[in-house]
Amino acid sequence: MIEIAIRKKIKTYKGNRELQVDTVFPDQSVTKIYGPSGAGKTTFLKILAGLVVPEQGFITAEGEVWLDTANKINKPPQQRRVGFVFQDYALFPNMTVTEHLQFATKDHQLINRLLYIGRMENFSSQRPAHLSGGQQQRLAILRALALKPSLLLLDEAFSALDDELRENLITDLKILLTEFETTTLVVSHHAQETIGFADHSLKIDLE
Repeated sequence: MIEIAIRKKIKTYKGNRELQVDTVFPDQSVTKIYGPSGAGKTTFLKILAGLVVPEQGFITAEGEVWLDTANKINKPPQQRRVGFVFQDYALFPNMTVTEHLQFATKDHQLINRLLYIGRMENFSSQRPAHLSGGQQQRLAILRALALKPSLLLLDEAFSALDDELRENLITDLKILLTEFETTTLVVSHHAQETIGFADHSLKIDLE
């Protein structure tokens, strides 16, 4: 279980606002995060990952304290076992598809399995510049999964995929996430993207 209660000042098109989230994410759940543009959904994911620090709050995961601003505790990202798929994918331009996965894991069997799940076997030696937007997006998802994360954060991670590919990928994702005992948060502006995937939802709105 992940417990979070944070306050973070953010700049929006309506001026300065405060992002406030106080909730619990059950173990191995998939939660859709939604709300208006500029409400702080991406900032919220970055706080969970340890990339952004709120002015006030705490985060605990499985009873382990990740963040406690009152006691000046803030675990760095590499100690949180979080997989993050960014909107811009954040891929390494000089690494091939396989090298991206090898950067995250040395488990060759898992790498081959992920290549198959992502339909990327025929592109394993390609670099990001030679991949389509959908292929880059799939690679970003596979790299995050290669970490066997305790928490997976997906920020508009299916937006470049067609319906059939997205549905097939989600089917395989659900199997892996259960196997890895991963809790997942997915930001999406489109309800159909998370049908059959998310079992909870959380709205983040402007305060």
